[in-house]
Amino acid sequence: MNVKYMFSLISVIVLILIAYVGVETAGLQVLFGIIIPYIAVLIFIVGFIYRVMDWASSPVPFRIPTTCGQQKSLPWIKQNKIDNPFTTGGVIIRMMLEILCFRSLFRNTRMSLNEGPKISYVWEKWLWLAALAFHYSFLTVLIRHLRFFLEPVPVCIQWLEKIDGFFQIGLPGLFISGAVLLAAVTFLFLRRIYLPQMRYISLAADFFPLFLIISIAITGILMRYFTKVDVVGIKELAMGLASFHPVIPEGIGVLFYIHLFLVSILFIYFPFSKLMHMGGVFMSPTRNLPNNTRAKMHINPWNYPVKVHTYDEYEDEFREKMKEAGLPLEKE
Repeated sequence: MNVKYMFSLISVIVLILIAYVGVETAGLQVLFGIIIPYIAVLIFIVGFIYRVMDWASSPVPFRIPTTCGQQKSLPWIKQNKIDNPFTTGGVIIRMMLEILCFRSLFRNTRMSLNEGPKISYVWEKWLWLAALAFHYSFLTVLIRHLRFFLEPVPVCIQWLEKIDGFFQIGLPGLFISGAVLLAAVTFLFLRRIYLPQMRYISLAADFFPLFLIISIAITGILMRYFTKVDVVGIKELAMGLASFHPVIPEGIGVLFYIHLFLVSILFIYFPFSKLMHMGGVFMSPTRNLPNNTRAKMHINPWNYPVKVHTYDEYEDEFREKMKEAGLPLEKE
């Protein structure tokens, strides 16, 4: 049994028990419904801004864009304007394809060693599809939840709910995004377990957010389809948090507080984890720089004047000692 993912799993279970005992036994609804969510949002905003500003202030002395095509050179050589952009417009198109379509992940391959021995490379299309499904379903769920914080609910969110819930099975209607989110994050977890290469490089910090998101998805699905929750009370609590006049309505079940606590932990954990690639992708010099090194000279800002000690100076300084030691001299 992998100790890394067991440690993360136990950590999430402990968090669930803390919320359950705190609300059900100790009656700490104010702590788990108001104080912790405010702290989580504050840490998320401050931590996110700090990380992005830290990356933005880091100097980039060289043009180091990752390229997959021909650089612009002679007129008769065809340039790959997207994979090896020369202009800012090309960089913007490349970044849009990377952020919206995961272009580099689409071309990702996995190496395997077969009998012979022979090396083969397999296109990781399922990883690309799972990553797309996970990120877009997560975004959809996040936007849908804005209906709890806004009154009246904007038309765009209402349309998103209709599109997301077009597949009607009983009541309440099934939201596709919730099911896809749970399936995609489960696939990403199983991939880290069953692929030896991924299992070898995976750390507890890689499993913890997966278990956390799985728990958030499961508690959300349980509240919507299997247990009765006071939606009006939840709306009142959310509106109170958004307007900075928080109240704790009666009748909100403990499952909601567990769900809210796990979301708060995810917000707190976000700025200090690999999840910050959401902001870091915009600051990556391997992606956001045009490859124009053949057209422009880029001066290294760290190449400041340095006092040097030449060999002639060295020989003049230690001439007598070198003679005594019998070392050859260039100048007599």
